[in-house]
Amino acid sequence: MARRAPIPSVRAAGGVVWRLRNGKVEVAVIHRPRYDDWSFPKGKLDEGETELAAAVREVAEELGSTVAVSRRIGDVRYEVFGGLKSVDYWVMRHISGTFQPGAEVDEIEWLRPKVAREVLTYDFDRRMLADFSAMPVPDSMVLLVRHARAGKRSEWRGPDRERPLDVVGEGQAARLANLLALFRPDRVISADLVRCTETVRPLADHLGLPVRVDPVFGDEEFVASPTATEDAVLALAKPGKVTVVCSQGVTIPGLVDRLGRGLDDSDTRKGSFWALAVVDGTVVSTDYYDDAVRS
Repeated sequence: MARRAPIPSVRAAGGVVWRLRNGKVEVAVIHRPRYDDWSFPKGKLDEGETELAAAVREVAEELGSTVAVSRRIGDVRYEVFGGLKSVDYWVMRHISGTFQPGAEVDEIEWLRPKVAREVLTYDFDRRMLADFSAMPVPDSMVLLVRHARAGKRSEWRGPDRERPLDVVGEGQAARLANLLALFRPDRVISADLVRCTETVRPLADHLGLPVRVDPVFGDEEFVASPTATEDAVLALAKPGKVTVVCSQGVTIPGLVDRLGRGLDDSDTRKGSFWALAVVDGTVVSTDYYDDAVRS
C-alpha cells in the first residue's frame, strides 16, 4: 500500500517579480541578513489567507512593489524545523514601488535571469527561475470566470436569464473580487445574464470599471458557434491588456478545452476561474483557481 505524502505544516507563497529595462527582462532577488542568503520574496500565509493573496502581500512587504499577477510557476517542498514547508510561486510584473531596507530584507538586486541564477543561494529558487525562463513573459491575460451560485432554477419563477445570485453566491462574488484584482484587470466583460453580471459587479466597482455585456460569451451563443466565442476571447488578448470574462457552466470549460494547454480536466465550479496567460496570441499557460468557492 502506497504511503501518503506528508501534509505541509508550514504554508508560504512568493513570486518571481520581473520588469523590463532597456528592453531586457530583469528579476528581483532579495538579501536576508538573518540568513545571509539571496532568494525570491516569499513568506508564510496569514490565518485565512489564500496562497495567491499571501504571495502578493509578501512581495509588497519585501520588495515594496505593486505587481500584476500572471501565471503560476509551481511549488517547492522542503523540511524545516517542526515539519514540512510548501511554497507556491507566481510570475508577477512589477508596476511601481520603491524598496525600503528593513530588518528582514536589507538589499535587493534587479538582475538578468542568467546572472540571478548565479546569485541565488538555494536550488529550489533556481528551479523556479528555470520555470520562469522556460517561456516568454505573458503579454496579456484573460481570466475566465464561471458565475457564482444562483440558487436552484426550479425555485426561480422569472426568466432564467434574470435569476440572481443567492446569499452564498454574493459571498463568492465578493471573494472573487479580491482575487481577480490581484491580476490588475483593466476590462470586465459579462455574458448577458443577471447572475453573470452580478458575479463581476463587486470587482468592477472596486476597480472603477464598467461591466461590458456581450451575448457572445453566453452558453446559447457558445453552443451555436463555439468558434465565434473562442475568436472573441482571443481578440481580447491584446498586449498589455488583462480582461475578466464571466460566463456559464458550458462556455467556460468549453473554452478551456479549446484554448488550454495539456489539461486533463476542465471542470469549473461555480465561483471559480481560469487564468489564461497569452504570448503573441497563443495561450501558454492555464491555471485554475477555486479559492472563492473553498473559503
